[in-house]
Amino acid sequence: MKDGEVHHYKGDNIIVATGARENMVPFRGWTLPGVIGAGAVQTMMNLHGVQPGTKVLMVGSGNVGLVVSFQLMQAGIKAAAPRVGGYGVHASKLTRMGVPFYLSHTVVEAEGEDCVTGVKIAEVDEKFQPIKGTEKHFDVDTICMAVGLSPMSQLTRMAGCEMIDKGGPVPVVDSYNQISVPGLFAAGDVAGIEEASSAMIGGRIAGAVAAHRLGYLEDGVFEEKVQKLRSSMDQLHQGMFSPQNRGRTDLKETDEGIPLSQSLLKKGFVSDKEIKKFPGVTHAKGIHPVIECTQNIPCNPCQDACKFGCILVGSQITRLPAVDSQKKCTGCGMCVASCSGQAIFLVNEEYEPGYASVTLPYEFLPLPAKGDHGKALGRDGSVLCDAEVLETRTAPIMDGTVLLTMKVPANMSMKARFFKGEA
Repeated sequence: MKDGEVHHYKGDNIIVATGARENMVPFRGWTLPGVIGAGAVQTMMNLHGVQPGTKVLMVGSGNVGLVVSFQLMQAGIKAAAPRVGGYGVHASKLTRMGVPFYLSHTVVEAEGEDCVTGVKIAEVDEKFQPIKGTEKHFDVDTICMAVGLSPMSQLTRMAGCEMIDKGGPVPVVDSYNQISVPGLFAAGDVAGIEEASSAMIGGRIAGAVAAHRLGYLEDGVFEEKVQKLRSSMDQLHQGMFSPQNRGRTDLKETDEGIPLSQSLLKKGFVSDKEIKKFPGVTHAKGIHPVIECTQNIPCNPCQDACKFGCILVGSQITRLPAVDSQKKCTGCGMCVASCSGQAIFLVNEEYEPGYASVTLPYEFLPLPAKGDHGKALGRDGSVLCDAEVLETRTAPIMDGTVLLTMKVPANMSMKARFFKGEA
């Protein structure tokens, strides 16, 4: 469809990459203005520069819910989330800013006549039924739904492709992303919901196969390209968030044998006692990285960012990052800026007698200035101590991420993880 007219095209190879649509959960009042999908919220903020509301309840805390909640906070909107289901690093960066999580709760009712003016939630039992007497009320003007996606597979079904159920009908694809109708390929969420990197690699495989079939890629070049892409896909399919582990609640340890943080899963933050067990959390003289990454997720930009080899992940990108104590940290901050989970901090436990410095990513406006005083917050969002801003810095190579360095009492160096300015 273009300019109101239907145009017909013929291709020897067609790649279907129609993506997915957002799911919704019906409850009393769910059709009121103010109940909105997380994707629509992102469009309003990122494309149109419009705040969807001022106080938001996020329903669903997979990666989409966690990331959009953080973006809401950046837009100056207060947020709360009902449970932790996505990457722990994304939950932790919300919790240390004071965002509360409500585990095993559901929305009972959206309140309001012409639009959302409040919401009632309640705990649920093992059959996901609300438990009477556990209701909680919040004054919110927006209820943001991030409760999963369903593949937009209608085109492949209309084409007569063989289909299979994976949380919704999806076409059966082979290792080259080809489906049962010759010349048709499926790439991305239309072939099954995964995270964004998997979708992009699947698209590249389909593109390479189509180019090879049309004679634009020679056999050797094609096989080498696809082999590298499959190797990358295999890496993404490891760890506790892999497709084969989806929905599992019986995992107790990381791949390294470290007990999973129960505080993280239930409250959104790793406790002070638990955090000490992980290989990225180390003590050293002078400035050094502290990496609070506690789950086997497919991520290794910290290793690539450090040109001095201080951070080790290895060839398996789902391994927990470790700090090489034999290498000297220069304090450049590239590892801090590169971590999308904001799980890396630069700590100098002996900044000056009685005080330490902590460098952290800070992505909010207005920026604090050197000499500003405020409070240092802990992993759980609680106020720990007084803090003073020593500097804020950024560089084009840091992609605009600002690094804030604050001075705190020495005994808070391994606990202080966020700066809150004085009102």
